[in-house]
Amino acid sequence: MDVTGLMSTLFWIILLGSTLLGPFFTQRRLEAMRLTLMGRMQKNRGSRVITLIHRQEALSLLGIPLSKYINIEDSEQVLRAIRMTPDDVPIDLIVHTPGGLVLAAEQIALALVRHKAKVTVFVPHYAMSGGTLLALAADEIVMDENAVLGPVDPQIGSYPAASILSVVERKPIENVDDNTLILADIAEKAISQVRETVLGILKENLADEQAEEVADLFTRGYFTHDYPLGAVKLQAMGLSVSFDMPTEVYKLMELYPQAAANRPSVGYVPMPYKAEPTREKPGRKSVQT
Repeated sequence: MDVTGLMSTLFWIILLGSTLLGPFFTQRRLEAMRLTLMGRMQKNRGSRVITLIHRQEALSLLGIPLSKYINIEDSEQVLRAIRMTPDDVPIDLIVHTPGGLVLAAEQIALALVRHKAKVTVFVPHYAMSGGTLLALAADEIVMDENAVLGPVDPQIGSYPAASILSVVERKPIENVDDNTLILADIAEKAISQVRETVLGILKENLADEQAEEVADLFTRGYFTHDYPLGAVKLQAMGLSVSFDMPTEVYKLMELYPQAAANRPSVGYVPMPYKAEPTREKPGRKSVQT
């Protein structure tokens, strides 16, 4: 083989290797940086820091983005971390998730309730559905001012359990098919079970009557499943919510990048803006969420 042919072969080997292995080494580097930052936060706060962050990440060797949700594997890992934490050491759980499997979320939530030291859940952006259940299990919820939680009403297939019951209640029984009646039976049980779990969690920090009201709001389908509940609404319910978000949490979120899109949809100069503040527009009112 001549020199030109050898160089060409080496070029293609290097190009192919970087294409296949590049995402793998990038992922390993990000994981090392995450652990370093978590260690710093643990030292500053004297706590055990646990993350439950679900993004679309380039996880495979080929860089194929995979969506993630709370599953049994997550609950096993988080429960192991909680077991390894001494009773007198606080737990700081950073949650960023669209939700997931009810069983897994309930396992984690109940384990957090049983931990004897203070449990703080940090929500930098959103913790919906099962993620909200974890937040409710905390002694304190720390949220970004724009972050949201959501309802935890159970979903049966692609339908809200409360909506299935509503349909059955509005139609004569003879006009309801057997499959719908079976779904309604499952829906009624699902709502009862989730409400019982939420109520037990809330009674750890709220008076019984207040816990009953809040449990109903979260589980009985008063809102759509993706309805955003901001900090102001949560505080009005009596939940302990603050905005004292450590800077390490924001830095940690930057180490969980979304998979690269074909076309960027958001752009900005990544520097703090120090211009002089301008006056609000006349008649503009602050929005509470």
